[in-house]
Amino acid sequence: MDFQTLHQLSKTELHCHLDGSLSLSCIRQLAKMIDRKLPATDDELRRLVQAPADSENLGDYLKAFDFVAPLLQTKKALQLAAYDVVQQAAEENVRYIEIRFAPVFSLAGGLSLVEATQAVIEGLHQGMATYDIMAKALVCGMRQLPNTDNQTMFKTTAPLLGSTLVGGDFAGNEADFPTNVCAPAIKTAQSLGVLLTFHAGECHCPQNIAEAVRLGIPRIGHATACFDQPALIEKIVETGTTVELCLTSNLQTKAARTLAEFPYQALKKAGAKITINTDNRT
Repeated sequence: MDFQTLHQLSKTELHCHLDGSLSLSCIRQLAKMIDRKLPATDDELRRLVQAPADSENLGDYLKAFDFVAPLLQTKKALQLAAYDVVQQAAEENVRYIEIRFAPVFSLAGGLSLVEATQAVIEGLHQGMATYDIMAKALVCGMRQLPNTDNQTMFKTTAPLLGSTLVGGDFAGNEADFPTNVCAPAIKTAQSLGVLLTFHAGECHCPQNIAEAVRLGIPRIGHATACFDQPALIEKIVETGTTVELCLTSNLQTKAARTLAEFPYQALKKAGAKITINTDNRT
């Protein structure tokens, strides 16, 4: 399939991180709002905000997010960021997108969890008013934070669930904080009616995928480590779990060292529900 044909196809994006998907022009605009100096050229800026293709592991890959976080500390900044990602997706003929973000990372400037979440929702609404696209939001718990922090976040934002905020996620340092560590916060979110997706299997740890499936989470982000686990793939199919595949980032983080270790073919052959996603657009 050539690029033009692919571009013209209507597409869906289910796994897209707000802070990892900002355009360089948006990053420059956000930096200007807080008088933060940036490199003069886009090539120099790109080296700061893009995860390197030769990241050693997931932890190394996630360091790129540290540069963007200080730019997303006001309502206006979050609105602009959300609008920017919607615009990018619409220009690629994405017709439905779910954008995930961690409101806890936007509190340094005095915003509350609710204010940060509402700002992203408003930015999505602005994008939908401009472009022919449907945009939804997911709030992320961070697995490296205490369960009590994640429980508070879900309890605080759950009243905002509706037509735009449609669910939640858990992201972050999977290697040191496996699925079972997050179980109390997962169960809290489920009790609140939060529809969950969950990052698992990004660090050569199929047990994290299995535990997420056991906990009844209907969607798994990445699930890369299932590629050579036929029993686990069978369980994914049996439970109807949807897998959000992210090839580019999996190669960058070494979750899949080569294309041969990427689970697309194994999941497809088994009849699993799969989607293809960008993960981080920047």
